[in-house]
Amino acid sequence: MPDSPVVAVAYSGGRDSTALLHATARSAQDLGLRVLALHVHHGLSAHADDWLAHCREQCEAWAASGLPVQFLFRRLDGQPGAAQSIEAWAREGRYEALQAMAKEQGADLLLLAQHRRDQAETFLLQSLRGAGVAGQAAMPALQQRGGLTWVRPWLGRSREAVEAYLQAHGLGFIDDDSNLDPRYARNRLRLQVWPVLSESFPQAEAALAQSAQWAQQALDLQREMAAHDLALLASEAGLDLRQLRQLSPARASNALRAWLLQVLDDPAPASLVLRLLEEAEVHGRWPCAAGELHLYRGLLSLQAVAPASPVSPRSSLQLDLSRPGLYPQPGWQGAWQVELVQNEGASEDVLRCLTMRERSGGEQFQPHVKGLPRSLKKCFQDQAVPAWLRQGPLLFCGDELVFVSGLGMDARRLAEPGAPQLRLSWIPDARL
Repeated sequence: MPDSPVVAVAYSGGRDSTALLHATARSAQDLGLRVLALHVHHGLSAHADDWLAHCREQCEAWAASGLPVQFLFRRLDGQPGAAQSIEAWAREGRYEALQAMAKEQGADLLLLAQHRRDQAETFLLQSLRGAGVAGQAAMPALQQRGGLTWVRPWLGRSREAVEAYLQAHGLGFIDDDSNLDPRYARNRLRLQVWPVLSESFPQAEAALAQSAQWAQQALDLQREMAAHDLALLASEAGLDLRQLRQLSPARASNALRAWLLQVLDDPAPASLVLRLLEEAEVHGRWPCAAGELHLYRGLLSLQAVAPASPVSPRSSLQLDLSRPGLYPQPGWQGAWQVELVQNEGASEDVLRCLTMRERSGGEQFQPHVKGLPRSLKKCFQDQAVPAWLRQGPLLFCGDELVFVSGLGMDARRLAEPGAPQLRLSWIPDARL
């Protein structure tokens, strides 16, 4: 059924994924669906090749019996980074491989086999690590990621229910010997802590999984509140830290963490959040993984660190920017963007023969048509342009200043109303 709708299942060959794959394939047979069994060969165990062979043979046997299942696999390359655990490296590589295989086959739904015990363990582990609500929310039942819908349909099922399914259908599965290795935190929890916990508190699994659900609701509420606050406090230029600090401490921390997640693409360390809330006044700089956070006149922004260029940015260059497009300038660590506009632009003639160079001192800039030319330093101060945004190039047409990065077009070089015109923008490499 090559043209049938397709659903993917992450299939390691272990007990949980074996049960989920088999149950999905049985349901798909009645619904006219095609099932992809996606296996990731991590290369971490001496038995990895045997596991791959088992999974392939299992799927081939099921397909021969009439189940609409197709086996696919991918091997992981590389190794963990210097500050990365084997668990984290394997998890990230596995998700990337699963996503790639699913999308290549046209699947937009991927099923994962975690059950209620897994959810309870995750909640407990995150709590022991001092995680906040985001960590205690554990694993979502449904998640949109990379153009794919990831679903964990068995988060409400007990491990005993999964084992009962395996026995009822006589399904063979792989026992991963690494699950007995106490070096891994989850294994220590399962082997040493969970038996005692469940004996003393028989409802621990259900109770901890329920706590994860409450944490998920709290996390949703935090995100809604952060979205409301950031709509008022954040812009492309940055975050208004003065207004943010007028909120209650908990609400300010929540909004700041949400904004940092947006600009850094990763959760910010708690120490950085505290420093920004406690130390930030009017000006300041704070290093972070993505570059450097800058505070200027109460506005917090991220300045990514661009790679050093072997070409000196001090040399002048002749440019023709009279056509729309993006014009990279490697020696200046940025690019000119040229766009057609109806107003506030320059004519093609002005942009055809330009000279790009850095500030030399004494330049005069006129920000408004009815204004007067003023020194660049004064214009930067009036427009609250921070020092790190004043380092871009200037454009001249002959001896006349045309454009200043951080300020825009000199009003004396604007085209006549109604005439064809183009707008310039200077984009640092870090923003490209």
